Amino acid sequence: MTKFLEKLIAFITVKKVVGLLALLVVIVTLGLVLYLQDKNIPVLNPQGIIADKQLSLLVFTTILGLFVIIPVFIMMFAFAWKYRENSKKKPKYTPDVGGNKMFELLWWGIPFVIIIILSIVTWFSTHDLDPYKPLRSSTKPITIQVVALQWRWLFIYPEQNIATINEVRFPEKTPINFEISGDAPMSAFWIPSLGSQTYAMNGMTSQLKLEANGVGEYIGMNTNINGEGYADMRFKAISLRSSDFIDWANNVRMTEPGLNWNKYEAIQPQTRDTSVYRYSLIDHDIFDRILMKYMDHGGSSHSGHTSSSEHDSSHDMMSEMEGM
Repeated sequence: MTKFLEKLIAFITVKKVVGLLALLVVIVTLGLVLYLQDKNIPVLNPQGIIADKQLSLLVFTTILGLFVIIPVFIMMFAFAWKYRENSKKKPKYTPDVGGNKMFELLWWGIPFVIIIILSIVTWFSTHDLDPYKPLRSSTKPITIQVVALQWRWLFIYPEQNIATINEVRFPEKTPINFEISGDAPMSAFWIPSLGSQTYAMNGMTSQLKLEANGVGEYIGMNTNINGEGYADMRFKAISLRSSDFIDWANNVRMTEPGLNWNKYEAIQPQTRDTSVYRYSLIDHDIFDRILMKYMDHGGSSHSGHTSSSEHDSSHDMMSEMEGM
């Protein structure tokens, strides 16, 4: 057995190992390309202004990271080859060498420069991609109020006087002001094709500004584990032409059943029903009343509207959560 191992070790040279690793990398790369060529990965196929910027940031940071990763792997294989045991030309053995200023400058200087670049990019991109920052557009934005239930999504259109469950529609090339809250364990609202994720929590409102580049249908989801039905907590996000959106909203308002507070209380309990429902909005203060359910601790009456200080507090808390 010992002789067999000695022969095996003698046969497996560093050159052969490097060759096998290179072949493995090629095979894995080709496999991934073939596997992913027909796959739609929303994060890598942005359909909105915010998602476009986020993909550019992802590509930039990946390329910047390769300036460290590639040299490290090259040096690893180069050192392994140079200092291999059966090398005919033995490298110079200098165990007493205490340092090399040029090498130390490189391996401290390059990471330092990369961190400085990343810091600058992070500063500007964080402010540019602030979910509370209004999007620049000549088109008037629309407001959609989002309530995370357990385990489905309620969308309220205060300007169109309609509401939907597990489906949200909006016009293309139009800024969408999402006002997000919850009436269930904490959830996270995300439409990968359009951009940022933000949390939905009881008693507070978060905001998210998105815009679709064109007509399309996208998947929205909850990315925060909040119970056994969380994986099915998905919804359709559909971008329409402006005229089609207006016709759809008018049709829902004229033909669908009404949504008042009593009806809301009937649909609020936890369920794993993933069906799409549409309503004509009767009680226009449902979103505010959902917020006030968690703010009226003292039992006093409220006007149904959150104050600016409450919104500011929500903004600060959500910023801390999104930074974790």
